[in-house]
Amino acid sequence: MRRSALHSIALTFLILSSCGRSLPDIEGIDIMAWKNDKNGCAGERAKKADTLLSQKDKFLALSELDIVDLLGKPDEQELYKRNQKFYYYFLKPSGDCNVTSQEQSLRLVIRFNAVGLANEIGTEE
Repeated sequence: MRRSALHSIALTFLILSSCGRSLPDIEGIDIMAWKNDKNGCAGERAKKADTLLSQKDKFLALSELDIVDLLGKPDEQELYKRNQKFYYYFLKPSGDCNVTSQEQSLRLVIRFNAVGLANEIGTEE
């Protein structure tokens, strides 16, 4: 009886200690400026796009909530077949911005698998 209680306590401690891992540091990016640049309209995201993309491996295996905590609410999202989900963050101004630039929009794309973990990060126009 006493042995099973010790095993239960040890298991509980192990589970609790594994929770709450910290988010990765994204070097060279002002996260508040990123979050405030909705749809990339202010151009802050475009300035740091290469810096962010060079660190994209830090986003792999993060949960949807971790990504939102780190990068803010996505500009767009899409639910795909087999419970996959895509988050889109505009790196260059979207069509919703009042910008007269002829430059094509560029989006950061984060694909989540069926259990809600980021498993692919890239860009698309």
